[in-house]
Amino acid sequence: MDFILQLLFSPLPIPVVISLMALGVATLFYLNARPSPLRSPADLNRQTLGIKDGARKTALLENNNNLMSFYYSDARTLYEVFQRGLKVSGNGPCLGYRKKGRPYQWLKYKQVSDRAEHLGSGLLHRGLKPNTNTFVGIFAQNRPEWIISELACYTYSMVAVPLYDTLGPEALVFIIDRADISTVLCDNQKKAETLLESREKGHTTVLKTIIIMDSFSPELVERGAKCGVDIMSMEDVEVLGKSHLQKPIPPKPEDLSIVCFTSGTTGNPKGAMLTHENVVADAAGVIKTFESSIIPTTEDVTISFLPLAHMFERIVQTVVFGAGARVGFFQGDIRLLPDDMKTLQPTIFPAVPRLLNRIYDKVQSGATTPFKKWLLNLAVERKCAEVKEGIVRKNSIWDKLIFNKVQESLGGRVRFMVTGAAPISPSVLTFLRAALGCQIFEGYGQTECAAACTFTMSGDVSAGHVGVPLPCNFLKLVDVEEMSYFASNGEGEVCIKGTNVFKGYLKDPEKTAEALDKDGWLHTGDVGKWLPSGVLKIIDRKKNIFKLAQGEYIAPEKIENVYVRSGPVAQVFVHGDSLQSCLVAVVVPDADVLPGFAKRLGIQGSIEELCKNTEIKKAVISDMTKLGKEAGLKSFEQVKDVHLHPELFTIENGLLTPTLKAKRAEVQALFQPQIDRLYASLQ
Repeated sequence: MDFILQLLFSPLPIPVVISLMALGVATLFYLNARPSPLRSPADLNRQTLGIKDGARKTALLENNNNLMSFYYSDARTLYEVFQRGLKVSGNGPCLGYRKKGRPYQWLKYKQVSDRAEHLGSGLLHRGLKPNTNTFVGIFAQNRPEWIISELACYTYSMVAVPLYDTLGPEALVFIIDRADISTVLCDNQKKAETLLESREKGHTTVLKTIIIMDSFSPELVERGAKCGVDIMSMEDVEVLGKSHLQKPIPPKPEDLSIVCFTSGTTGNPKGAMLTHENVVADAAGVIKTFESSIIPTTEDVTISFLPLAHMFERIVQTVVFGAGARVGFFQGDIRLLPDDMKTLQPTIFPAVPRLLNRIYDKVQSGATTPFKKWLLNLAVERKCAEVKEGIVRKNSIWDKLIFNKVQESLGGRVRFMVTGAAPISPSVLTFLRAALGCQIFEGYGQTECAAACTFTMSGDVSAGHVGVPLPCNFLKLVDVEEMSYFASNGEGEVCIKGTNVFKGYLKDPEKTAEALDKDGWLHTGDVGKWLPSGVLKIIDRKKNIFKLAQGEYIAPEKIENVYVRSGPVAQVFVHGDSLQSCLVAVVVPDADVLPGFAKRLGIQGSIEELCKNTEIKKAVISDMTKLGKEAGLKSFEQVKDVHLHPELFTIENGLLTPTLKAKRAEVQALFQPQIDRLYASLQ
């Protein structure tokens, strides 16, 4: 107050006084609005600790080697996790869904629990047994009925088996037979018809009942009857169960909960057997890693659009249900996701790098003039400086001026994001941490360890690594001699051991023995490197290596992760042949970037026309080669020629797995003629 009075009665000109007062008020507002820095639970320069035989553990386990099996003492199985959510939420909203242009409607926790009991009782009344030898297929897109079906299995100790609609008929039959699935819950008639076709052709005799969530035609019932398959509505099975209600028969932590068939890039799918303890422990490890800065509460809401058949989404929802929070489902069309986000306003946002790259590109492309570009860079620089200090917020001057729109496009309330399933560029991650004003964690793992085995620690805002082992598992690196990676140098194949590691592949002892060694270590096939702070960096891939004619080993995914950072490149598939001495690639250009890239070369045309232009191709190769040199690729790791293809690889066209990895065999088969021509032109 004295300061203000002094200014008012000072000899300074009134405009100067007003300006100084405004500056003082702005400074006070800035200091008051600025949140406290994030508190890290461990020394960020020493995030892991060595234990015996070269293995490491998170520094969060500094005083013991007791791996976590659960976070809440009253929630040690997935059934108990949901029941805890019901209790702590006070029967609050649980599952949300919407129709186009409408608000979200919510099922409460008790409604979901009751419907699961009714559905489960209906399944038992129809002859299924309440034990872990009963496998029930779930063949549906993300929606409330998916969760109700899964919970019905857990309520009566049965095992859920997710089916992907991108697996193809042969793989579906393989899974149904391998898991002896007599009952499948489908979301619509089309999926039911896919299953019936296999039954009609005699490819499977195991399937006896198809339960459909949506309406279907009477003709489908007749068609099913002809081949010995009962077609029923989910509603009818729930009504049946309600009138023949059975008490829950809950599972034990060591019981099987889910068999998640990895779609794989080659061969038949493998059924990873995960117990209740595996999944609950993994979720517990994730919560423990970020609990110093974020505690999930009943007020949280997440959006569900990543496939529920994939364990990444399952772990997110396990965290959410245990806290009594809410899950809102997208409408089923990824193009409508922005509208769903704005309507739902989630606080928790699980994402994959492909989506985050799009957000990054959109913000960058909005800087259309030199001044806008300068202002954006300045805003990023200032926000990044705050992030490095542990300040995470959405109310700075830069948020109001620059980043407000991108934050609002995600609903405006996201407080933390988790990215996984594929590597994310450090520059994109750093940018988004500043622009979105929320904590962003990166996880790494695979289905066989229930999703994650490492996670970035709260307060660590460095990029280019995947964090530290979760408190539910240890991690070690083992030699990969053929690729010159040695554990003595802090490099090697990533191996995992802990309460989240699966029990093996269903009815496949040979593949199980390849993945799990005699001491219980899961061999991932990924090559990692310990960084000085104790975090893990994934640097290579062991499984997809091949030799060139001169004997050099090539890991294509490592090279692809470098090239995909090229502006005009959306997707890239690197190919080598043991009879050839160099690499070639199929490149899908970024449809948003390529026209501008071409215009700078004085070239115009449609995406298809630009892909056929030799000057464009040369310029793309040049940009990729430059990035390769900067990343330290050896000359034999650089591609010598590329084929530009105008259409994205997608799950729908069968070129990506549900985790968005390239199906290498399928991509190679599709582009073999172009690959042959590329090699012929290099002779």
